Amino acid sequence: MKILFGIQGTGNGHIIHSREILKSLVKKAEVDVLISGLHHEVNLGFDIKYKLRGLGFMFGKKGGIDYWKSIRFANPFKLVSDIYSLPVHEYDLVLSDFEPITAWASKLKGIPHISISHQASLLSSKAPRPDQQNRFQQFVMKWYAPGDSLIGLHFKEYDDFITTPIIREEIRDSEVKNDGHYTVYLPSYDESYITQILKKIDVPWEIFSKHYKGEPFSQDNITVCHVDNSSFVQSLSSCQGLLCNAGFDTPAEALYLGKKLMVIPMKRQYEQQCNAEALKGLGIPVVNVIGKDFSSRLSDWVNSSFVYQADYKDNVPQIVDRILNFKSSSGSLR
Repeated sequence: MKILFGIQGTGNGHIIHSREILKSLVKKAEVDVLISGLHHEVNLGFDIKYKLRGLGFMFGKKGGIDYWKSIRFANPFKLVSDIYSLPVHEYDLVLSDFEPITAWASKLKGIPHISISHQASLLSSKAPRPDQQNRFQQFVMKWYAPGDSLIGLHFKEYDDFITTPIIREEIRDSEVKNDGHYTVYLPSYDESYITQILKKIDVPWEIFSKHYKGEPFSQDNITVCHVDNSSFVQSLSSCQGLLCNAGFDTPAEALYLGKKLMVIPMKRQYEQQCNAEALKGLGIPVVNVIGKDFSSRLSDWVNSSFVYQADYKDNVPQIVDRILNFKSSSGSLR
């Protein structure tokens, strides 16, 4: 079987769990890789046949998406051109991790397509979501990268097509300990803004900043680093707790490692608001806005002992089997 695997390249999460799928999938099928989006730091570790601009967003520095930069970066004419010119007819199956070019090219040309992503799980009415639903963003999630069939990833198996998170090999093999520091990954905030807040809480903080590109430096109880895969894994596996946005893969890794967790969903980012609701259901503290009481809530969290320990089994073999058996099934993975 010849497969085209399209991976979303905005952020690191899609690349992290797609890499685990590829490790197994390439042993059983011929796979070409397409990545669209340029704003990631993690190396896929496999040859990339197509590297395209795609359609993503730019992280802001005050807790949300920089929509103006995102619009300036977008090139809809190039996007449409890439969709129509991508030779998906050369493949038996298209696999997409929230990647729009492969998804729409296969849809328009009638090539079997599987959508595997955390976003796919949010299409289920059984997945947690805030009381005030955003119908426009739900519509975008449904049609941004549509698939014939879905494999959803979520913190729990909320529906029959949803499986638990894919935990990368580096995390599973890491030495889990507690050195007393707190790891911070808030890509939607500038490190200088975060530093001014965290220094008031007298514990060691290790900040991994998407905006900082220099050498790591330390000041008082704060260490600031650029995002580096091995350094982050080491920091996370040896920390006491993780403060991060309400994404998917990074909180899932903290839950798997049994680390204290606090999340801050990105502003006006519906997916993260849905994740925040799911994490609340697990007892994880959620801060919607960094306001006047944030230092107090942060201090309470640091002094708390609550940990949610998730037992996430290695589900990659089952996922790969579902992918490879797709064409011989009734046409759906659901």
